[in-house]
Amino acid sequence: MSALHPGDPQLVSMIVSHLKTEGLFDQFRRDCLADVDTKPAYLHLRQRVDNFVSNHLANHTWSPQLNKNQLRNSIRQLVLQSGMLEQGVDRIVAQVVDPKVHHSFRPQVERVVRKFLSPNGHVEEDELPPLAPPLPAEYQEAELLTTDHKGPCLP
Repeated sequence: MSALHPGDPQLVSMIVSHLKTEGLFDQFRRDCLADVDTKPAYLHLRQRVDNFVSNHLANHTWSPQLNKNQLRNSIRQLVLQSGMLEQGVDRIVAQVVDPKVHHSFRPQVERVVRKFLSPNGHVEEDELPPLAPPLPAEYQEAELLTTDHKGPCLP
């Protein structure tokens, strides 16, 4: 591992595998999902989808011959094509994930990576070099506004 340089795809792959083994991604997922249904972006998206579906269903008359699976698939396609999901998910990410990246996720990832890269594979917490300081508030706000939410959430 000492022959691998920072940014080497093999090293990155090893680190990501180690982070997965440690359960860090699962923890991040649980942390975010626990918050999502309380955020305004999620509530707004849910309301928009509910209204969209209700309006679409209002144009159909129920009958025993109605193919519910076909109608369900048609509504699903219309919702996807409308673009409301993509916009809504971007807003949800901005409200749920982005605030946690620098304050919660990054320090945990850095700590696990430092332990992984230590020569003997085990380092006591007080032996670790200090974590990188958090970004100043003005940079965090600017980064939230310019982050491309289609890419990975972690730096």
